[in-house]
Amino acid sequence: MSHGEMHRSHRAGWLRAAVLGANDGIVSTASLIIGVAAASTAHEEILLAGVAGLVAGAMSMAAGEYVSVSSQSDTEKADLALERKSLDEDIEFEKEELAKIYENRGLAADLAAQVAEQLMDHDALGAHARDEIGISESARARPVQAAISSAGMFTLGAALPLLAAWLVPLTELIPVVAALSLVFLAVLGGVAAQAGGAPIAKAAVRVSFWGALAMGLTAIVGGLFGVVA
Repeated sequence: MSHGEMHRSHRAGWLRAAVLGANDGIVSTASLIIGVAAASTAHEEILLAGVAGLVAGAMSMAAGEYVSVSSQSDTEKADLALERKSLDEDIEFEKEELAKIYENRGLAADLAAQVAEQLMDHDALGAHARDEIGISESARARPVQAAISSAGMFTLGAALPLLAAWLVPLTELIPVVAALSLVFLAVLGGVAAQAGGAPIAKAAVRVSFWGALAMGLTAIVGGLFGVVA
């Protein structure tokens, strides 16, 4: 019985940006709220700091993803332009180069030459982009997609601890926000792992550990400033 294999590597670009955005939104906003609350600040000021952190963080994530992925995209375009120029100037050399790549991967020399010729007749630039440079269509850099995904998921992630801080009284704010944020992080890690085909438990523990560490350190800093004040 034949079956289709579900590969997930084509999700790598947007999945990385989305997970990074949501994780950063939860961790940074929860840490900010807990740190400000530990400094014995009023409830309204804590919420204001959380909202400001959400807006600033979302814009920062969008800008950072767009700039970094744009740089990757520019590099890919430059490599493709160079390869296109090489194909125009010496097509025979490029065929030999591609055939050598396939030969090094285990094909017999004659078969490698035939494969290279047929693939180049179909899509010369695509064949060289994929097998010589390592650029595939599913893994191409997409700056706008990465920016929107990262900013949107940051906003969603940041909204969770912010909502918790808004709903609970000030006396219970720190433990409730911390506990719920760890739950959110564990769920996020598990969902991201499932989407990427990775071990769920390991991912959940990993993101929860770093989130707990960030919130703990921020609470200590906030407490020190509160004592000084």
